[in-house]
Amino acid sequence: MMKRSNILYIGNDLSNNSNYPTTIKTLTNLLQLEGFKLIKTSNKENKILRMIDMCLTIVKHSKVDYILIDTYSTANFYYAFFTSQIARLFKIKYIPILHGGNLPFRLEDSRKLSKLIFKNSYRNIAPSNYLKHEFEKKGYPSVLIPNVIEIKDYKFKERKVLQPKLLFVRAFDEIYNPLMAIDVLRKLKVKYLGATLCMIGPDKDGSLEKVKQLAKEKNVLDDIEFTGVLSKKDWHKKSEDFDIFINTTNVDNTPVSLIEAMALGLPIVSTDAGGIPYLISNEVDGLLINKGDIDQMVNEIISLLEGGHPEIAKKARHKVESFNWDIVKYKWFKILK
Repeated sequence: MMKRSNILYIGNDLSNNSNYPTTIKTLTNLLQLEGFKLIKTSNKENKILRMIDMCLTIVKHSKVDYILIDTYSTANFYYAFFTSQIARLFKIKYIPILHGGNLPFRLEDSRKLSKLIFKNSYRNIAPSNYLKHEFEKKGYPSVLIPNVIEIKDYKFKERKVLQPKLLFVRAFDEIYNPLMAIDVLRKLKVKYLGATLCMIGPDKDGSLEKVKQLAKEKNVLDDIEFTGVLSKKDWHKKSEDFDIFINTTNVDNTPVSLIEAMALGLPIVSTDAGGIPYLISNEVDGLLINKGDIDQMVNEIISLLEGGHPEIAKKARHKVESFNWDIVKYKWFKILK
């Protein structure tokens, strides 16, 4: 067995606080099982303390072979900037792992900082062909390594006759447009009076209260279940009670929740935002609509309920089986040699 590297993983290690599985938790666990030595940071809830903790951890562990850095487009972008530059100071190979559909806009808005991060990295890891394409278009070579799942942990449920039971799994955040889900439910109930919706996820920016208020105004509040954040195991169990997965986002990359829904056998109706068309092939393993088009989403849901696209869920499951760790891990081995 080849000698495994020592790795420092920098990201938001907050899953124990939020009960929501994160990339840093999933990937570190899998790499450790393969014999890599992992240190991870940071679990500080305060953003300033988290930044300080990340930077000090690099100084403390400056002899590691590689630093993996979860890289986002929002305020967390600055974590990637400062930690990558400290890594350069200590001559440590660092590898940004790209997240978030807004990163291409960040490349435009923060050109100098982006160049300092991505031109000097050992590798840039893109979990989708969308981000790989966008980064390489700007002159930043990237390696495609998809988000990983352990396919054996996903029980495929075959739904032979679909009911108007909708599932939404995403944070309540304006960029994910959760208000649209309420309008979709209201219009669907014109034809299917018994239609219901379950919304799973944390409130990020106050959108949850807006969603509840709109649901009250549309007279559908009693038809919606709000669960808050659920563990992966719990939301997978919950999904067995629902038949169609909806994704209303305006900005996206390759969301893990969509990959998981595909693995679980839920037919998907999603907007075509960002990198989603690079994950879902329209009318093959999912149904794509224009961003914000409520009527189009309702019509696609009705087409599923009326028996259209009967093989869509099976084809989706087949596609995401290629994201299994037993396949993806060799891409990581090639990088972390």
